[in-house]
Amino acid sequence: MSDFFSSGWSLFVAIATIVSMLACLVLLAIAARRKVVLRPDGRPDETTGHTWDGDLSELNNPLPRWWMWLFIVTVVFSFAYLLLYPGAGSHAGQFGWTSTGQYQAEQREAGEALAPIYAQFAQAPAEQLMRDPAAMGIGERLFVNHCAACHGSDARGSKGFPNLTDADWLYGGDLASIEKTIAEGRNGLMPPMAAAVGGAGEVNQLAHYVLSLSGSPHDAIAAAQGKPRFMACAGCHGAGGKGNTALGAPDLTDKVWLHGWGIDAVTAMVVQGRSNRMPAHAERLSPEQIRVLAAYVTSLSRSPAGTAP
Repeated sequence: MSDFFSSGWSLFVAIATIVSMLACLVLLAIAARRKVVLRPDGRPDETTGHTWDGDLSELNNPLPRWWMWLFIVTVVFSFAYLLLYPGAGSHAGQFGWTSTGQYQAEQREAGEALAPIYAQFAQAPAEQLMRDPAAMGIGERLFVNHCAACHGSDARGSKGFPNLTDADWLYGGDLASIEKTIAEGRNGLMPPMAAAVGGAGEVNQLAHYVLSLSGSPHDAIAAAQGKPRFMACAGCHGAGGKGNTALGAPDLTDKVWLHGWGIDAVTAMVVQGRSNRMPAHAERLSPEQIRVLAAYVTSLSRSPAGTAP
């Protein structure tokens, strides 16, 4: 693919564009020429010489002048456009316009217009923001626009996408942690652990032990045999399976299962691993918008006083 971004490719695009426009002018000149053909009696033949059904002839009328000049103006305008704006390969145009630059300018204008609205929320504590109807209304709209596609409009998530309305947080549920998650994104990785655990039998035993940590249905004998195998997982999930918010390792002692529940789902997770990504929004949202959005997300699982629901 790197070949498509070389200077040669840009030159090819520029030449092809200009030659095509010149070819339009040449085609127009050829089409505008009128070939005069004389009849046997010496009078000019106004047809192309093609006749159908005995008396149906194709006339050889010249192009209308207004049509020809309109075509010429169009081609001249195209050359002027390529001189002023990008279009001929890597030529940036005399105005230096780009769609990216226009987008960034519009974003700056929108940010300047919204700055006074968000300024009042910049230093407010989370509890105050969660009690402010205006802040929560703005946070709800930010959530619908930027988060609902993955977490759902009700924020309850789905398989592979966390539920934001409960008290289970992979990276911490305080306002600072949620702000960091929104701004910087998260990259969650569960490596395949089958090789570290052993064969299929050992993986099955480990899966039963993991289920036992949350009191889920399991085989007690297999779980007892799988307990020593869990030491391979303790580095991330902790010796007691309580998880680690610094790593985003989930708590295995609750009944919250992000990627599916049951012996088959846990076994597949151990064997195949999992990689999840929460995209960063720092380039899309201002720090003030991120703060209001984080407060709204916090409010989904907490009362205004900051207690668990």
